[in-house]
Amino acid sequence: MEKGASNKLMTLMSYARLAGKVDSSKEETESTEPSTASGPKPPNRTEAPIDQSRHLKIFTVGFILCQVVGVLCVALVGAWTGHYFGGFAWQSDPRLQFNYHPLFIVIGLVFLYGNAILVYRVLRNERKEILKLVHAGIHTVVFIFTVVSLKAVFDSHNLAVKPIPNMFSLHSWLGLAAVVLFSLQFVCGFVSYLFPGLALYWRALYLPFHVYFGVLIYILGLASTLTGITEKLIFNKNYKDLPEAAVLGNILGMALVCHGILVVYLVTAPQFIRQPLTEEVNLTPDSSVN
Repeated sequence: MEKGASNKLMTLMSYARLAGKVDSSKEETESTEPSTASGPKPPNRTEAPIDQSRHLKIFTVGFILCQVVGVLCVALVGAWTGHYFGGFAWQSDPRLQFNYHPLFIVIGLVFLYGNAILVYRVLRNERKEILKLVHAGIHTVVFIFTVVSLKAVFDSHNLAVKPIPNMFSLHSWLGLAAVVLFSLQFVCGFVSYLFPGLALYWRALYLPFHVYFGVLIYILGLASTLTGITEKLIFNKNYKDLPEAAVLGNILGMALVCHGILVVYLVTAPQFIRQPLTEEVNLTPDSSVN
């Protein structure tokens, strides 16, 4: 009888061990399943694809608006300086030579620069090598416009009948900071991504800084432009009476702000990011930037 009881006890223990293994296996399986807000996620559940076409349509509309406002800014600053401040000349008339400064800054450091940092999102189906060349090419044109604009403003101060001091205003400090940072960014980007080109590790490490300072320089250039417009209007002495030149200058400033809002939104919104092409996947650390 004792032997029979012993056999029954061993049988029960075996069943208990088997049940424990089954429960343990079940718990392990359940723990590996993704959870949802309402409980464990059902197996073999397919996620809904992201509506990239909808995002692309929104981006396209925003980019078209950005271009329209950018062209409007260039037209307004051309009319503002050409009609209300006497037109354009070079060193033969330093007073009129100054007018190239706001015109070239708006063309270069605002309109073209904004397009340069949007290149990766606009031409999203082009190969990365082509995008880099277009990006660098537009920045080269921006650099030329910026240098000529600085030459114009310094000449207009130094060659005037009564020379005007340089670099005394907040506008000039902001402008110089934007130009210096832009020049450093241009050189660092060229060396890192074009020639000679750094190793993949260093390119990936530098990339977030390159993107951040690209947007920062645009905003700084925009701030410098707005303070410059205000300074030019205040120097006219009758700004408070709001003459036509002041009205147009204020409209120009508001258009520049709208352009800035559009550019910053389009270049930073994550839903508009460029997806790497098939041949770029796992090849470069910067394949998904912008």
